[in-house]
Amino acid sequence: MGVPRMSRREALAAVLRRHPRLELGHLPTPFEPLRRLTSFLDGPQLWIKRDDATGLGVGGNKVRALEYVAADAVAKEADVLITAGVIQSNSVRQVAAAAAKLGLGCHFGVITDRVPNIDRDYRQTGNILLDHLYGATHEPMTIGDDRTSKLAEIALRIKASGRRPYIVPYGCANRLGAIGYLGAALEIADQALAMDVTITHIVHASGSGGTQAGLIAGLAMLNLDVEVIGIDIDAEPEGVHRRVASILRELADEVGLEFAPLEKKISIESSYSGDAYGVADQSTLDAIMLAARMEGLLVDPVYSGKALAGMCGLIREGRLAPDAQIVFLHTGGSPAIYAYRSLFPELAA
Repeated sequence: MGVPRMSRREALAAVLRRHPRLELGHLPTPFEPLRRLTSFLDGPQLWIKRDDATGLGVGGNKVRALEYVAADAVAKEADVLITAGVIQSNSVRQVAAAAAKLGLGCHFGVITDRVPNIDRDYRQTGNILLDHLYGATHEPMTIGDDRTSKLAEIALRIKASGRRPYIVPYGCANRLGAIGYLGAALEIADQALAMDVTITHIVHASGSGGTQAGLIAGLAMLNLDVEVIGIDIDAEPEGVHRRVASILRELADEVGLEFAPLEKKISIESSYSGDAYGVADQSTLDAIMLAARMEGLLVDPVYSGKALAGMCGLIREGRLAPDAQIVFLHTGGSPAIYAYRSLFPELAA
């Protein structure tokens, strides 16, 4: 006899209750149909999970992770959050906003050389502008630096000055941060049930791994047969797969499931990542315009735009069947679009 759904739901809820959580986000986020986009693509029924609407610091998927990561920082009496990211990092922006809301300092290493061919004002607008409005400070890093060692070095220096630093991992991606997406899996399942929707796929941008690992583990714990497709945004599918698997292995212990069956559920789609991280190809630009003009929806050139391009492409290729029920998980990132104005030359004119 199978385990009743309520029992699985309560078991997952019990896992979430084991960990201190700060209520930083506007949760649950909306779950809505994409009616015009569904009609335009003439394919499966499309839905959107609006994790761009988590609220804090202009929102995004890392707010869910920070509800648990920042709770750990507060419990350890930290007074400054340390992290790292590129100039237009969505993760850093959300860490900076969380720090401001909690009355903590925020200092980050900013990787200045990862994205080629940047716009003239790339270093002054978008996320980096918001970081400093939220009171964060930064110092330079390079793509060649070992991030773990560099953050440890920064933390030691700040500790020597008399402060109490807490390191937030790159992309908020670790076991504790991924617990936020165990919660998202439960939230999506509840919303779909309330709307009588049988979800078959969730598509989202995947890079640092925590979001995808949390969804896979959470849905497996609920015994829901949903394929979670991560659209590689790094042009490095093996690295993305490795990061998802690493966090998923830790989550398997957390939720009491075997890792090997979970690992088989990792699905990384590498055809829509452009030439490199932070580089948008024509399919991403088309997706940005399509979302804006069909649904009044903003997606960005680095993460959610590539994910939407991937979803549309998989539908057109027949990889996603016409009778599928697909959720596009919008992970946020809209501030970065202002740093990529050169992608839209007709507007510049």
